[in-house]
Amino acid sequence: MKRLFITLLCILFLLPSGCAKKGLKRFQAEFLTLFDTVTIIVGYAENKEEFTALAEQIYDEFETYHRLFDIYNDYEGLSNIKTINDNAGTAPVKVDGRIISLLKMAKEQYAKTGGAVNVAFGAVLGIWHDYREAGVSDPEHAELPPMEQLRSASGHTDIDKLIIDEEALTVYLSDPLMRLDVGAVAKGYAVEMTARHFESLGVRNLLLSVGGNVRAIGGKPADKDGPEPLWIIGIQNPDKSSAEAELLQVAVNGLSVVSSGAYERYYTVDNTRYHHIIDHNTLMPSRFYSAVTVICPDSGVADALSTAVFNMPLPEGRAFIESLDNTEVLWVLTDGTIQYTSGFEAYIFSA
Repeated sequence: MKRLFITLLCILFLLPSGCAKKGLKRFQAEFLTLFDTVTIIVGYAENKEEFTALAEQIYDEFETYHRLFDIYNDYEGLSNIKTINDNAGTAPVKVDGRIISLLKMAKEQYAKTGGAVNVAFGAVLGIWHDYREAGVSDPEHAELPPMEQLRSASGHTDIDKLIIDEEALTVYLSDPLMRLDVGAVAKGYAVEMTARHFESLGVRNLLLSVGGNVRAIGGKPADKDGPEPLWIIGIQNPDKSSAEAELLQVAVNGLSVVSSGAYERYYTVDNTRYHHIIDHNTLMPSRFYSAVTVICPDSGVADALSTAVFNMPLPEGRAFIESLDNTEVLWVLTDGTIQYTSGFEAYIFSA
């Protein structure tokens, strides 16, 4: 069921601001039914009805991507990522072109990052998911997956066995034990494609947030003929025990700000926290950072990069990001130390 909560309030991670253009009010919609996370839309309209109509259109677009990229649920009349997994080693699956585009982008990011982000890693991630869910449900009996089981599953993560036929619009996993998990790219890609769709319709002055994936469509409404004010976005403090909810704030216009962190999905075994971002080398949760934030134009790319650099030691990750155009990163090390790339400071907002 579509449940939109519309408020005339400022989103929590934005600084309060007045309405710029006369007659425009600032609204926020949020819903909890997609991508297993909170989705927030912030925009400006003359009245609640106008904003609600736009928010419902955006919801419908997100819902389509949610169903296409779902690895857990079937939908009548729809072939999605789960359908591809269910037919691994059996037959190619005809899919929507948006799945083809997502998987092509994912393969490109795999090659660009040296395998640090891999949508073919589902066999390993699925094991961790099951143990994490069991541990959350029954903390007293929480346990780690056997390394032998993880190593066996890691033998079925070769992305070259993900066969994409663009002309036939089919996807085939030639390894019957291979599974796709698009969690590292799906939300960001859905946000980016949705943003581009509404940009093509002339929509501006909108902020989309799905979990840790934030995409600005333009800035805030300009006053008369002046430039559009920037969106001010807070970077969440991964230390939830801290009195400071934000590490800092960044100011952006038309860009994506995507964060990944050890604080998002985790469970505890023997007083040690095990999060959901798994290092493809160790098959264990990555231990380099508490959180990573990427700023770049494309939310799908930023989503992939946030996972990739989370799995890279700082010198390697810094060198990699510095080699890319229009891409900046902030790292929060496990001791709370903050590091960022040479161009990140230009986005830091000071009141």
